[in-house]
Amino acid sequence: MEKQIILYNLAEGMTDEKYKEYVLDDKGPLIESLSTVNKYELWKIVHAKSGIIPYNYVGIMEVSSVDQFGLKDVPTAKFQGFEKKWLPMVSDVHILSGIKIY
Repeated sequence: MEKQIILYNLAEGMTDEKYKEYVLDDKGPLIESLSTVNKYELWKIVHAKSGIIPYNYVGIMEVSSVDQFGLKDVPTAKFQGFEKKWLPMVSDVHILSGIKIY
C-alpha cells in the first residue's frame, strides 16, 4: 500500500465547524468510495511542540497505488466534481506521496 498525504489550511471565510460538516457529509464518504482508496483519515492539528503549525489539516489516503489513483480516480467526473467544490474551501495545499519503510 502507498499513502498520499495532503497538508492544507482552510480558505479565508471557511470555519472549522462548517468544514467538519462538509467532510462528514460529503468529502469523507466520497473519497472512501473511490476505487483505489482503501482508507481515508482527516486530522486537525491542534498542537505543535515548536508552537508553529504550518498546516492545520492533514488528510491521509491509503491507496492501492498512487499511480493508479492518478490514472483511475482523478480523471473521473466524481473526483473532478469533488475538486471543484473542495479547492475553494482550502489554501496552501501541499500533496506528498510515500511508501511504508517500517
